[in-house]
Amino acid sequence: MSNEAGSAAQRFILPGEVPDRETAEGWTTWRETRHEFVPAPRISRAAYDSQSKHDKAIHDLHRRATHANLPLLDTPMSQVVSELMRNRLLSNSMKRKPTTRPGLMINGGGNQGKTETAAEAAAAFEDLWLGLEEFVDVPELPDARDLRATVAYVQTPVTATPKSTCQAILDFFGTSDPNLTLTQLVRQVRASLRDHRTRVLILDDITRLRMHRKDDQDTLDLIRALMSMRVTLVLIGVGIPDSGLLSGGWQDPETGQWEFPEPGREDFKDEASTQTARRFDLVDLRPFSYDTADDIAAFVDHLAGLEDELRLFNAREGMLTGGDMPEYIYRRTGGVVGLIERLIEDGASLAMDTGIEEITEELLDRVIIRTQHPKRDRAAGEEGEVPPALPSKKAVQGRRPRNTVFDDKGVPLIAGRR
Repeated sequence: MSNEAGSAAQRFILPGEVPDRETAEGWTTWRETRHEFVPAPRISRAAYDSQSKHDKAIHDLHRRATHANLPLLDTPMSQVVSELMRNRLLSNSMKRKPTTRPGLMINGGGNQGKTETAAEAAAAFEDLWLGLEEFVDVPELPDARDLRATVAYVQTPVTATPKSTCQAILDFFGTSDPNLTLTQLVRQVRASLRDHRTRVLILDDITRLRMHRKDDQDTLDLIRALMSMRVTLVLIGVGIPDSGLLSGGWQDPETGQWEFPEPGREDFKDEASTQTARRFDLVDLRPFSYDTADDIAAFVDHLAGLEDELRLFNAREGMLTGGDMPEYIYRRTGGVVGLIERLIEDGASLAMDTGIEEITEELLDRVIIRTQHPKRDRAAGEEGEVPPALPSKKAVQGRRPRNTVFDDKGVPLIAGRR
């Protein structure tokens, strides 16, 4: 390995400080560098064996970094979300009327890739929007801030109140003041969204709002008010249809309890509750299905895309897509995108550790999928459920014959990448 190639590889081994997307500067850094990672080059085992001990170590570290940074692959489900977001954000940003901009709700289970899909779509829109403004030479707004923040990404506070939600938004811009009253905070949020020329406000983990709490009802009212600020609201959450966000609610004057009717019931007469449902489109980001030949083909295409990214010396065509492997991976992950990536990433690391340098069912049997993230609330379903442990291979084979859909499939298609 040449010195130039070695130094280039070392730039991708240790990531340094990871950009914090919950700040304007961090979001911009992530957006501008999100596609900079370069995977390890493909070299033969003979070429690897001819290298020095130092160069082998560098290449192995680069391979591990490659497996730890598998790209976000398009799926049929994510493409629907991305297209809807792109069209909605662009259309809303071009509106000149002082009307409420319709928003989006992205629903799905834990580890389904909701945040990354939405963030990538928002970043692509921001790239496009800034390019359009530069192309048409848009004049600066009077008294506007120097910092542009076309997209603001905010995590909903675990215990949300109108004040804490305002403070979380202002934290993104670096202008939060805990001593301000709610009225002052709302006024400052309005000023920040205008001055930073924000077009998109993403509120992640929105189902942390428990609609039986008055503070959460007030927070939802605040979110509705934000829609009049020339921004497109994108709300991301787990189980949105069952959360009460769409149906609204009211407080029983006798018991003091919040009541939430089921949509479509005859006693559902609260017109105010339509303020949310009619202002948002709900889109589901679901796991892969395994019910039809088309569903299975889409799943296999996704595995082919992951297979193409692996840097294992004994990797072979069809390593993840041939034989019983697709069924095995589906049983292990339930078709959940995040769990698939975790299983393959950990399997690739184990393949290197053991010297096997390929992924097999026996190897993946040793991989335990865990879902624990410091910023995720398990009680809110944000981590999702891992499918139970697999029965023995003999038991599976005795219960279900091998799926022949994959026979004579030919060279699998490579899934599209962002």
